[in-house]
Amino acid sequence: MTLLPTSTAGSLPKPAWLAEPETLWSPWKLDDGILAEGKRDALLLALSDQQHAGIDIVSDGEQSRQHFVTTFIEHLAGVDFERRETVRIRDRYDASVPTVAGPVARKAPVFVEDAEFVRAHTNRPLKWALPGPMTMIDTLYDAHYGSREELAWEFAGILNQEAKELAAAGVDIVQFDEPAFNVFFDDVNDWGIAALERAAEGLTCETAVHVCYGYGIKANTDWKASLGSEWRQYERIFPRIRESSIDIVSLECHHSHVPMDLMELIRGKKVMVGAIDVASSTVETPEEVAETLRRALQFVDAENLYPATNCGMAPLPRGVARGKLAALTAGAAIVRSELGG
Repeated sequence: MTLLPTSTAGSLPKPAWLAEPETLWSPWKLDDGILAEGKRDALLLALSDQQHAGIDIVSDGEQSRQHFVTTFIEHLAGVDFERRETVRIRDRYDASVPTVAGPVARKAPVFVEDAEFVRAHTNRPLKWALPGPMTMIDTLYDAHYGSREELAWEFAGILNQEAKELAAAGVDIVQFDEPAFNVFFDDVNDWGIAALERAAEGLTCETAVHVCYGYGIKANTDWKASLGSEWRQYERIFPRIRESSIDIVSLECHHSHVPMDLMELIRGKKVMVGAIDVASSTVETPEEVAETLRRALQFVDAENLYPATNCGMAPLPRGVARGKLAALTAGAAIVRSELGG
């Protein structure tokens, strides 16, 4: 693989004919008769946008899912979407969520068919995101297990089934999204990372964990504003992540108050460094991206540095997202040239 391979954290904006633009949880605009075809068209558009921008490690852009967590959960037994309760999501905002009413289980593969479809249309390395066990349990009301840890372990086993089939379908990196890791530090260290390793157990592909400060929505930006001049949440979890079996750590960096030197805590891991701010519609210049990467190189060996976005870009206008992809590629090229790669 090329030096400083670029990728996105996950989602890309959906086309306006598929779902309401610049909106999370947006309902589909197509009916069931043509929705599957529309999702596949959107997958090809997202892939084309990434390849046109020169992104090295491509993804599905999460075009076939409404939300990075709940779309996966919708396909599982044991979760009642009609029975809803209001819970506090990551101690940040209230949301109406479905209820775990019985034993959870995977009835059938969820994203494997999509992965096979995308794999058939590109030769580039392919990354696929799944929700992590801790973030899944934080997005539900549990009326059955009565234990966050027990439910997380059940989800970890389910995720492992899905991840192994994604790897068999040609996915090169399975990424587990764990924004909850930035909130529940004691649980992360007590059992959260162990549950994550269970989800990744036995995989033949590389594994990644994405720990960010969330989409660029008001609840998240308000929370960030309360965190002070230094965001040191990673300090609480990076030592255990460094000891874990996970290959790659994806983190937020550009335009954040995360001290760069915290990356020293995961020295030796591959690091997807967020060099694109997803909470702003301003498109970065290539030089801004390059400067973020240069600073990261003080703490991440060049062969382990993977330029990426801070988080998903689903709430952004499509033109802005395309511009940010191009800036990411151009900024990485500047630094790659400086490194002689």
